[in-house]
Amino acid sequence: MAQRIGYAAGAFDLFHVGHLNILRHAKEQCDVLIAGVVSDEMLRAVKGIDPVIPTLERAEIVRHVRFVDRVHVETVPDKIDVWREVGFTHFFKGDDWRGTEKGDRLEREFAEVGVEVVYFPYTVHTSSTALRRALDSLSGSERGEFATVAGHR
Repeated sequence: MAQRIGYAAGAFDLFHVGHLNILRHAKEQCDVLIAGVVSDEMLRAVKGIDPVIPTLERAEIVRHVRFVDRVHVETVPDKIDVWREVGFTHFFKGDDWRGTEKGDRLEREFAEVGVEVVYFPYTVHTSSTALRRALDSLSGSERGEFATVAGHR
């Protein structure tokens, strides 16, 4: 039987239980799990966001998750180009992509090269976007109060 090489990509910024769930589920479906950490430059170019945690630190955090066998830092926007660099057989994604234009395109492109796209439940109650929004809302005096409470004044 051929080895199943899985690839789960993300920013993994503000690492939370949703990230852990994707990596756990992905590892259950493959022999080797490679986690793709999208670089700061790619996040700015593709999503228009500045990560809170820099690329190398995010990669280090993900590298130490026990479900992850290897980390690949993504520096190109096209997932087919990433596949050429990494050589995975299964691509894992949150099910928020299922049935979307981007998800359908990804499935078609990967089907052409023999890669199966596998969706996992998206953790709705926790997301980096929500965490980033909460951090952004801590403005001016609120940040000062938070820093004092946290002992970091």
